[in-house]
Formats: sequence, structure tokens, C-alpha cells
Amino acid sequence: MPIDFDKIYDVVIIGGGPIGMGLAIELGQRGKSVAVVEKHTSLHNVPKGQNLTQRTVEHFHFWGCRDELHAARSVPKDYAIGGMTSYASLLSGYHYDWMQRGLVRPYYFADNERLPQYKTEQVLRDRVAQIDSVDIEYGWAGAAVSQDYNKATVTVRNRAGDARTLTGRYLVGADGSNSAIRQAARITQTKSDHDKLMVLLVFKSTELHEHLKRYPDKQFYCVLNPELAGYWMFFGRVDLGTTWFFHAPVPLGTTKDNFDFKAYLHQAVGADFEIEFDHIGFWELRFALADSYRAGRVFVAGDSAHSHPPYGGYGINTGFEDARNLGWKLAARLDGWGSEALLDSYHEERQRVFASTADDFIERFIVEDRDFLNTYSPDKDLAEFKQVWNTRNQGSVEVMAFAPNYDGSSIVFGRAGAKPGANASHEFKARAGHHLAPAVLSDGSNVFDHLGDGFTLLALGAVGDAADETLADFKRSAAELQIPLTIVADPESPANSVYAANLVLVRPDQFVAWTGDGLSGQAVEILKHIVAAP
Repeated sequence: MPIDFDKIYDVVIIGGGPIGMGLAIELGQRGKSVAVVEKHTSLHNVPKGQNLTQRTVEHFHFWGCRDELHAARSVPKDYAIGGMTSYASLLSGYHYDWMQRGLVRPYYFADNERLPQYKTEQVLRDRVAQIDSVDIEYGWAGAAVSQDYNKATVTVRNRAGDARTLTGRYLVGADGSNSAIRQAARITQTKSDHDKLMVLLVFKSTELHEHLKRYPDKQFYCVLNPELAGYWMFFGRVDLGTTWFFHAPVPLGTTKDNFDFKAYLHQAVGADFEIEFDHIGFWELRFALADSYRAGRVFVAGDSAHSHPPYGGYGINTGFEDARNLGWKLAARLDGWGSEALLDSYHEERQRVFASTADDFIERFIVEDRDFLNTYSPDKDLAEFKQVWNTRNQGSVEVMAFAPNYDGSSIVFGRAGAKPGANASHEFKARAGHHLAPAVLSDGSNVFDHLGDGFTLLALGAVGDAADETLADFKRSAAELQIPLTIVADPESPANSVYAANLVLVRPDQFVAWTGDGLSGQAVEILKHIVAAP
């Protein structure tokens, strides 16, 4: 439905890209009135943001559109979605598998996916259209922002220069790395500039597909060229056999007209082939992180809060997790059982995860690749190069170590002294602050099929009067605090040994808040802690 500019919405979202739409679904499914303003009237056709993790596809499951996401895939479903890293050029013969996300599949409830971002956005737009409480206006962008003790107001303008005001109890800027909302709310950024100009090419070439048939089941390819000092040349399939995208460093000052992009692609591949360009664009390689994700009633999410080079698909996946984290907390506050401190925990948890993603993964890759290229070369010492190259499978190490978590967050019962971050281990054991792994209940169903919209208490091992009293205590305390709580009692479930705990308290975003073995009489203190209640 079109936006009613005379209405006060629960949440106004500026930016109807994937993160804004994901947040709208999260809030709309929780019964909140949402207005989404998107400046573009039609979807772009640049195939960025393709690499969706298993965790991201879990979001689509809970948003009710996972099947639609898989159906939108542009490469046949029987074609694998793995990656490969090559030395010097794609066809050099020195290569290894890279970014093997399938290695962590057992720890998630969904398969990962790969498709152009514009197809992902269409799935989200279609799902939003099914939610009556979400209104959308295309062709408008955010400008000035004001707020008081109970609402935030944003001025929006269309391309003709017309201005309207829109009011919500909360305002979220999901309007990209140059976010007008972030700037209007005076939220500052910390930047790390690499002084690199990058080109993004979208092109058609059936000949390149023929060249790469020697590497079956690969959809994306990273080239480590010694001349680029650790910065990647990156190819990705848009479909199977015809369309590709490519990004890599180019000299500062490069334009569409003063650089031979065809020769650059031939160099990266290591062979000549026919090319038909669809798009030539540029972006600057830098990291930017908002110093705060909140300014009163204004929040930022996705690229408005953090931006970085498109290395490994971290950006869109990190943004979707922003939407899940912020969405349930805003809904909790609007429903009255969430506190202002709970809203503050959005910044506490999500900003630290991105900082870790940038430092521990993306920037570390650049440095490690640079050091490797500076040290080893087949021309310098072939035997030594092969020995190191063959033990260098970064993909498996990175995938296993990339486990965003909120250990040490003020609203989970994590380890003392820990901090939220992205570098951790994947385990089936239920750990406070970490993502819940799937497990099977005694009836053969999966735990994820029983998780509620609010908190869920999994009671999987304990039996007897003490266990019954503990569950009754949680049920009674949740009712007193008006916290939505689903109790899943299955004392004979094998999940008890998987999670290594009789009781597992799960947040609305499928992260573990607390684990224990039976604490009758302490439920109210536990529940207050996990929602930051006074």
C-alpha cells in the first residue's frame, strides 16, 4: 500500500534495498506498522551481493520466503556454488578451492545460496507486498531529520523536488554507504581508506565459460596477481554460460574511456576471449564504520552503518543480521517488554561484529595475500612455492572461523571478559551469545521448526518435579514480565546431548541467551537480564 503521510508509523525505514526490506518484513510479521521509502523506482541490474550464507537463508526461512529465494537462483540448481583461487591468472594451473561454505552446513538450518542481488531484492519485495502493515513509497529519498521524546520525523523528497514529512516512533536509515539519514542524525564514521580505485565490469562471454569448463562446479574465482599486492581480481557467474561480473583494482584516474578493460580481463584469465560489456562502474576501496548505530530514535543498518570491499559476500550478510537483531528489539520496545537498554544492545552487538569482520577477515586477507605474494613465486623457487601454495587453502579456514557471535554482550550470559565479534568456532554445543545449531527432537522434527516468534526455552533432558517447577517458574515469570516465551519440552530428545545442556533459552534471532540445568526460583532474574529490564 502507498504511504499515508498523515499517519504516525511504528517504524519508518529510509532505504528499500535488501536490508530495509528485510527489516520491514521482520517488523511487519510482528504486527508493527512500517513505512518504507525507496529512492529507486525499479531494481538495478548490477549483480552484486550474490553470496548468501546459510545463516542468511535462515532469515529467509523465518521471513516466509526461503523457497522463493532458492527458486530465483539464476544458475541451475544442480550446479554447485563453490569458489576457486588462482595464482597470477585463472588458467595458470595453480589453484585451490576457496570459500567452501558447505563445510559449515551442519551447523545451520538452511542451505547457502548464490544469486544476483536484484533477484534477492525481488523476492523481498514480493514478500513485503503480502504484509498489510507495511506501506511503501518508491521514488523518494530521505533528507532532514528531527526527533523528540516520542517520535522521529524525516523529510523526504522526490526527483521533482517535492517534499513531504513522514513520522514514526522510530526511524531507521538503511539508505546505503552515503546515508542521508546517518548524516542528518549526526552519526560520525571511522574510515580506513586503502587509496584504491576498483572497477566493476558486467559482461557477456560464452568463450570464458568454455575456458572454465576445466573447473566444473565453480561459480566464483579469485585471482592473486603479484602485481596487485594482495588485492584481488574477482570473477563471478551471473548465469551459467553467458554473463559475468568482475572487479579488480585499476589505476587512480581510470575512466570508461581511458583504459583497456578487455586486455585487463584477458590478463586476469590468461587467455583471449570475446567480450560484450553490459556495465562499467567504479568504487573506492575503503572501510567505514559508524561510531554509533543509534542516535536517540534514529538507527542505522546495513551499508549505512558499515561498508567495506565486496570480499567474500560479508556486506549483505552482515546487513541482514543487522535487520534481524534490530527488528525484534524494536518490536519488543514497541510492545512494552523491551527496554531502552535493549535497544542500546543493537549497537553493542552489531558494531563489534562488523569491526571484527573487517579486521579479522577482510583486511587480514589483504595483508596475508600480499605477504605471500612478496615471499613466494614459481619463478623464484618453484618447489618452495608449490609446497606453500598447496597448504594455503584459506577458504576452509575462513569459513570455519567466521562465526559472528554476541559472547560477552550485556544481554546474554556469556563468558566473563568476552566481546561480540565474528571470529569464533562452529560447535553444536549451545553457548550463550552464539547461534543455535539445529538438532533433532524425539519425534524426528528439527528444533528450528518449533522456535517461537519471541524467546524459546528448550527443555530437553531434565525430568521430575524439580524440572516441572523450573518450567513453571519460567512460564510464570515470563507472563509477569510480558515477555513472549515458547516452551519446548522434550526430555527424551537427543538434542540434550548435542547441546550439552538440559535447558537452552533462545532469543528471537536464534542466538542462545542462556543455558543451564535447572534453576527454579531464578527465572525472573534470568529473563530480566536477557531483555535488559531494570
